[in-house]
Amino acid sequence: MRGRFCKTVCGWLGLSLVMLSAGAFADDRLPTLNSEQANWVADRIFQNECNRQLSCLTSWNVGEDFPSLGIGHFIWYREGQRERFVESFPELLGYYVARGVDLPPWLAGLPGWASPWPDRETFLAEIDSEQMQSLRQFLSDTRSIQADFIMRRLEHSLPALTAASDQPAAIATEFYRVANSHVPHGMYALIDYVNFKGEGTATSERYRGQGWGLLQVLETMLAAPDDGSVLEQFAAAAQQVLARRIDNSPAERGEERWRSGWNNRTRTYVP
Repeated sequence: MRGRFCKTVCGWLGLSLVMLSAGAFADDRLPTLNSEQANWVADRIFQNECNRQLSCLTSWNVGEDFPSLGIGHFIWYREGQRERFVESFPELLGYYVARGVDLPPWLAGLPGWASPWPDRETFLAEIDSEQMQSLRQFLSDTRSIQADFIMRRLEHSLPALTAASDQPAAIATEFYRVANSHVPHGMYALIDYVNFKGEGTATSERYRGQGWGLLQVLETMLAAPDDGSVLEQFAAAAQQVLARRIDNSPAERGEERWRSGWNNRTRTYVP
């Protein structure tokens, strides 16, 4: 085990979010992002998911059985639908309500906040409907709320990551090492990857028993030599984990077509 992991890591159980100034560093704290840095992170995520296109805020990808909405392409399932991937759009709706943001009436009135479209064909047929246009406008107008939601997801992810690992102290140290690298780039890398591929703690998100989330990326970093900068190590580990996912994925999903785009995305983590 490398020397930096021999330190005692404190504070992760409560995940106290006592923030530092943007240029400071501590082993067990996240850096504070000022408004300019936070907006930069949000814009990068919008670029990654939607190329900053309003039309992309309501999407249903080929080969998937659910729509992806907002700047983070939050997954939305139908009532009773169960899938391998972690659903996030209803949680975002709850965050809107908690922040005092009024949902569009038709959206607020959906039973259980479940997706109303039975399939991709129906979704695409209604893509220019008044209801869908209002949803895109709402998602565009509230991009900052979505960015806050994504950042809070990262802030609350560490206890789950450490609980799922057999080397929790090392994972916590690696998490903070990335977060405090080239602020705000390290925070962007963590925030974007969690939004992109999840924490990696859900047992449903596995192919052949192997996950592809942030936990697996940090574990891959721990097992790799210290070559390059911290963010170069993170990007390389992410590419390795995503390549394994593609290799393990069911052939009918055709995930090879995403390899180039995924690799391009992880390269943006290196300043």
